Amino acid sequence: MRSRVRLSALRVSTDAVLGGAVAAAFTLCVFVTTGGDDLGPNTWSEIALVLLGAGLGVAARLRSARGRAWGTGTVWLFVALAALTIASISWSVQPATSWVEANRTVSYLAAFGGAVALARLAPTRWPALVGAVAAGTSIVCSYALLVKVFPGTFDPIDQIGRLRLPFGYWNAVGLIAAIGLPACLWAGARRERTRVLRGLAVPAIAVLVTTLVLSYSRSAVAVAVIGLAYWFAVVPLRLRAASVLALGAAGAGVLIAWALATHPLTHDHESLAARTSAGHSFGLLLVVVLGAMTIAGFALQLAIDRLHLPDQLKRRIAIALLCLVALVPVGALAGVAASSRGLTGEISHVWNSLTSSSPPVVGDSAGRLLELGNSHSVYWREGLKVGEHALLKGVGAGGFATAQGFYYSAQKVAQNAHSYEVQTFADLGLLGILISLALFVAWVACAKRAVAFRRRAPHELTAERAGLHTLLAIVLVYGLQASVDWTWFIPGPTVLALVCAGWIAGRGPLSPPVGAVPERIAISSPRVAASLAMLAGGLLLVCWAMWQPLRSADADGAAVTALANRNTATALADARTAANSDPLDYQPLWTEAAVYSRLGDRTAVIAAYRKAISVQPKNAQTWQKLGEYDLQIHRPRAALPLLLTAHRLDLATAELALSCAEQELHGRTASSGCGQLS
Repeated sequence: MRSRVRLSALRVSTDAVLGGAVAAAFTLCVFVTTGGDDLGPNTWSEIALVLLGAGLGVAARLRSARGRAWGTGTVWLFVALAALTIASISWSVQPATSWVEANRTVSYLAAFGGAVALARLAPTRWPALVGAVAAGTSIVCSYALLVKVFPGTFDPIDQIGRLRLPFGYWNAVGLIAAIGLPACLWAGARRERTRVLRGLAVPAIAVLVTTLVLSYSRSAVAVAVIGLAYWFAVVPLRLRAASVLALGAAGAGVLIAWALATHPLTHDHESLAARTSAGHSFGLLLVVVLGAMTIAGFALQLAIDRLHLPDQLKRRIAIALLCLVALVPVGALAGVAASSRGLTGEISHVWNSLTSSSPPVVGDSAGRLLELGNSHSVYWREGLKVGEHALLKGVGAGGFATAQGFYYSAQKVAQNAHSYEVQTFADLGLLGILISLALFVAWVACAKRAVAFRRRAPHELTAERAGLHTLLAIVLVYGLQASVDWTWFIPGPTVLALVCAGWIAGRGPLSPPVGAVPERIAISSPRVAASLAMLAGGLLLVCWAMWQPLRSADADGAAVTALANRNTATALADARTAANSDPLDYQPLWTEAAVYSRLGDRTAVIAAYRKAISVQPKNAQTWQKLGEYDLQIHRPRAALPLLLTAHRLDLATAELALSCAEQELHGRTASSGCGQLS
């Protein structure tokens, strides 16, 4: 009996250590990669993910128990998606961007595949993963609130009222909070954890709900509601979870009400002094409320442990709660029917607001949470139009931002299509959609097998089933939000969701462990050693390829600095290094042209600009750059066809330069705006 107690304590300790390590890794990933647009830290993070994922895969092959390798099909379909992304570099309208996106996709593959392998290596450690999600999201959301408490320390120049950091994007902040809610509900409602850990779930939920609302992210609020509805529908811990959620939400309500009533804290364009004063007051309130929530959480868990309700009373309470929840949409429907437009008129108004090609302007105040107007329908129309003109294989990964100018004379309103599906259709065409759909169907089959839908799980696995449903709710929240936003490009939430999805895929059927002996393959075997050597060589090659865009950007930055310091020899050497490192990017060639311009070598300048055109012939900017240079040296006849090509590739490009070229070609006086091209 004592040995069983010691084993149980050891298991809890191992889960805590592993969960802490995963939470720390996730938090580090968030703060290093931030919004996913800084090439330096993102590249090194991607390389780290590839090495870690490959290491877990090798360990699973060498050390896991004999048996079927569940989830292998989903991994291979993800490999196909990554391969298509890499292949799209060859036909992309913006191949340098496609290279970066290929690196990102390969790192996501490593995160997903590594989680599949980890589920095979340690299938009983699922509590560590769910706990890591709860801890990691709580840490990130606490930081988001801390930025408001100390604006002068963390972000003195930011004048946006919505929570924005650490991602630099409010919807990503809201998404992290939405992802954390099911995990914190599980942590506070499960019976197996100690009372201390369960009690901490209450202040964590208060932090998450506060962050969710103060991000003003409508999509995050919507997917959070859907995720919680799914969790309560399938996890048999409803009364415990409802009490934990209600108590945490009550604390969040106090914080939200105070924050919304404090103008300098939640509105735009406030002075630093006003924001600092309001932030310090909010910090004091935050400490008081979270302290009270911690005490209340411990008291709640003590009451739950001591109070044993009859099953009949539990059912009645559950039915009452379900009725209350069901009355919410009924009340909303009645309110809509009683409005001035009536039910059908209100539905028509909502539809027009969601699909209008000229959506109303939505502010950045809390009132936007109740508004329906948005620009997503415009983004989706543009994405579908781009995909229709490159139906089979798209315009190349990340090419939407460049290709959309071919079809629209207005200025570009977004660099992303704000939907994984629409973006994939534009970038990778029907091939990308089919592979993504196959991957989704295969993963759903794995999830259905893992959580044992439509059949009762063995009694000893009911806790794991609840944990797997929690992971499934997390993936559901992320997947729905990624369908209406560009979350795929932000590594923090994406890696977290992919790890949860990979664990579900690799878990296999929900059945008790059979005590299989791990298959230990001798590394000293010549065949195994050769395979490992080949794998190591392949990994080095992949990591080297992933590093090249960063190496090019660093060298190009060094060239610009040297040129500013009038060190043309060093600048030219650095520019050539940048161009050789990333032969698909035009920017190093432009820097090289700037060096030659400083040296007065017009022939070399034109040659560099022409090489940039040959590198990216479908990019309007490369044609426009050479055309504008020809205008600067008074060669309007040479500039005109270049500028016409640029305008054909991007209808909003080169209009001023075209007008200036025609004026100079016909001997007319140049307009006042032409001076800025010189």
